[in-house]
Amino acid sequence: MSGNESMPATPELQAPRKKGPRVIATLFVTGLIVVLSGYLWINWEKPRVAPEQLSPELTTIIQNMPGTSDAMIYVGMNDIRESRFWKEAVPDSIKNSPLLSLGKRTDSLMKAGGIDLNSDLDTLLVSFQRSGRKQQNYIGMASGPVARKASASFLKSASLQTAEVAGRPAYMLDSTLWVSPMGANRLAIASSSDNLEKFFRPSGHLFERDSTTASLIRKTPYKSHVWFALASPQWTAGALQSITSKNSDVKSVGNLNRLQQISMSVKFDDSGLKGQSEWVYKDRQAAFFASTFLWGAIELSSMTGNRTSESARELLKHLKVNQNLESVIVTADLPETLFRKSGNKK
Repeated sequence: MSGNESMPATPELQAPRKKGPRVIATLFVTGLIVVLSGYLWINWEKPRVAPEQLSPELTTIIQNMPGTSDAMIYVGMNDIRESRFWKEAVPDSIKNSPLLSLGKRTDSLMKAGGIDLNSDLDTLLVSFQRSGRKQQNYIGMASGPVARKASASFLKSASLQTAEVAGRPAYMLDSTLWVSPMGANRLAIASSSDNLEKFFRPSGHLFERDSTTASLIRKTPYKSHVWFALASPQWTAGALQSITSKNSDVKSVGNLNRLQQISMSVKFDDSGLKGQSEWVYKDRQAAFFASTFLWGAIELSSMTGNRTSESARELLKHLKVNQNLESVIVTADLPETLFRKSGNKK
């Protein structure tokens, strides 16, 4: 090597760039976006299924009910029987099973009078009111052939006691069942003659004095077949008792212990069953937590390889859970084929 040749330049060493601040900034921005997205989702009012309107006749009956309602239940048996789903998909064993039991004495009286609620009851609306720890007061209306078969002579011969309430004859068929005919097609039913008196002589409108029940009914999408509204947290807790009685841990899972009200409605559509249940919580955060838990539970149970039966997994695939402000809304769109498959497996 010649002495005149220059040595190659040594590259300058560069200090390594510090990535820490950039990573921290990225994580901060990402976390902020997640938090903001969650906040917006929790406080965003989502679209609802357009609710059906109550019929004028049913509205009047509800308006005249006394006091406030802890629970209100409606069954439109005539519309259910006329649906294609009921005629073609529901097995005869369910159609012929007793719709409800009113106690041994009343059931025997109806059998003697040739009354079959499965075919003679067109509509039933009942509002319950808590009275004390166990006693429940109620007032309601039944319509259909059951009212025509329960003639005045039949009721008088079957009654334990008779009375005139607001100018109408009333009959006590059991210790907690009073009946009073209202025209040829309707029967007023109540737990006491006092409740009948308040119903026949209404003071104000229930929808005005009971905003919680009014809101639940107003938002209920399907009003012609089956719906109920549990406006009282005590009644809501009772509805969940069957779930929590076998597993005490379930009380705290999904914030079930913070549930305030429940409403549910079902429509017997020609193509299957459509339903919606709304669970109302104390606040939006509780509703969001509950909806997340329920969504995860449904998704997990829908996966193959667990203990859930195939028919149950197929049903769960048609359920959707959504948080809407203070509510968790569960919707179901169950096709007729799903019930036909279940029937064939049995």
